[in-house]
Amino acid sequence: MEPVFADFSTIPARLSNAVVGYHRCGVAPSHLALGSDGYIKLDFTTDGQEEVAGAVLTVTTLGASVPMDVLLNGKAVAEGLTFPEAGGHDVPQDRILSLPGELLTPGDNLLEIRSPAGEQGLLRLAAVTLDPAQDSGRARRAMAARASTRSVFAFDTEQRPVDSAGWQPAARLLFHIDRGDRAVPAQLSWRGTDGAETAIAFRADMSGFHGHHRAADGALGEFRGTLTDRWAYPDGTTDVPLHRFSTEEGRDGDWRPSGELRILLDDGRATSVERVSWSDRRGNAASVTLTSAVATPDADAAPGELRDITDTVVGVEASDEFEAGGEGARNLLSKARSKWLVFDDTAELDFTLERPAAVASYRLTSANDAQDRDPQDWRFQGSHDGSTWTTLDTRSGERFTRRFETRDFAFANTASYRRYRLLITANDGADEIQLSRVQFLAGADRAPAAAASDFIGYYGPAGEAPTGYRGTTVPGPESDATGVGASGEGKEGPREKLLAGDLTDTAQDLESAARLLGKLAGYLRTP
Repeated sequence: MEPVFADFSTIPARLSNAVVGYHRCGVAPSHLALGSDGYIKLDFTTDGQEEVAGAVLTVTTLGASVPMDVLLNGKAVAEGLTFPEAGGHDVPQDRILSLPGELLTPGDNLLEIRSPAGEQGLLRLAAVTLDPAQDSGRARRAMAARASTRSVFAFDTEQRPVDSAGWQPAARLLFHIDRGDRAVPAQLSWRGTDGAETAIAFRADMSGFHGHHRAADGALGEFRGTLTDRWAYPDGTTDVPLHRFSTEEGRDGDWRPSGELRILLDDGRATSVERVSWSDRRGNAASVTLTSAVATPDADAAPGELRDITDTVVGVEASDEFEAGGEGARNLLSKARSKWLVFDDTAELDFTLERPAAVASYRLTSANDAQDRDPQDWRFQGSHDGSTWTTLDTRSGERFTRRFETRDFAFANTASYRRYRLLITANDGADEIQLSRVQFLAGADRAPAAAASDFIGYYGPAGEAPTGYRGTTVPGPESDATGVGASGEGKEGPREKLLAGDLTDTAQDLESAARLLGKLAGYLRTP
């Protein structure tokens, strides 16, 4: 009997030797939620020539112990089954049942898990596994191995400052760390080149994390995230800072090759990290410092010289703009004598750089007409994450004496920010504000960070003494990997739905793929 599993902790679900239909059920990022009289039906196959003596069913649920009924090929195996309270809303617990061999048939079988009619709570299913009695851990091992290939994670995040009661949206977290052992992470911490530090711990099913964060300006807060996507490497790693290293471990006074290490960590605050530490669920731990992740001087610039970095601006947003007249915020980045216009006497302009830079001066160019539309009072601010802003320069009573006049505004700043804001609080008297151009200048000694080229650190295998760990960069991506999904209506009519799954995970070989495609076609043809 092939191992059977349905892992609902990701979207799409990971299925093996199974087609899943459901009714009165919600699909969440980390589970299925069955309401009153809701059910899932798991269609699986045993070898037609094999006589199965019995099977072990494991149903993993989250949180409160809600009753469930279990049926195999239409016959009740358990009714109103409950377990003691697990102790938390997201704490997983396994409900294990023995299935008599006489209820299993050679070929197609149908397992049903139901939430009884009239039940007030939600039955939250995280996973279902089914094994032959003589090898009860086989499906769980196969599920863990399959999950470990999806090692690129994306989380929606929130942060809560220490002096605040509410959570605030924060930038997406994308990461991938792999030493070639496909171990699932348990904890992760990192420090960015801007000085910001973060430490998080993951839930057992990787559906979320909780931790804390210290911004570059010292602001502290809690940090949490919810899994939104998970891919098999290299999917999800395009146009992000991925580092690949050839590594060595120091043992017995000698350095020995230890394979490749890949690190991708993008938290939206900086394009580079200088230190990463992690542990996995096998008990291994490691920490590395990227020796070339620190900003290097611009060799062509004199000490203290400022250079124009306006061409590194990748986004500009305005509180408003005269788009119909072609006078939008993007014109502020153009060398042409165009302009940005807003029909208000206050305005906000937000600029995003390709990478963090320590802006120490900015230039504003007045537009073509109406001097009373010129900005007069404003604040210039920087931010790492787009949520917390630091005022770097404040101006009041400023005047432009002619049209298309460019003025420089210098200030003291050594901190690198990726986002900058011009917050205009007053103009020269009109009901509109306009500018022709905005430019940014950064110190030559704060050039953008170079790509990491080496690292030093340690690696601690579970139960063993830690060793030295070092690596050098290897260029280029690895081979691609793809998957195919399928979805449709269920056998019971339009009110029962077919759960989408990755066919490359579901099928073990060409024969099982053909069989499962036949089942899927049957589901899709049913009116």
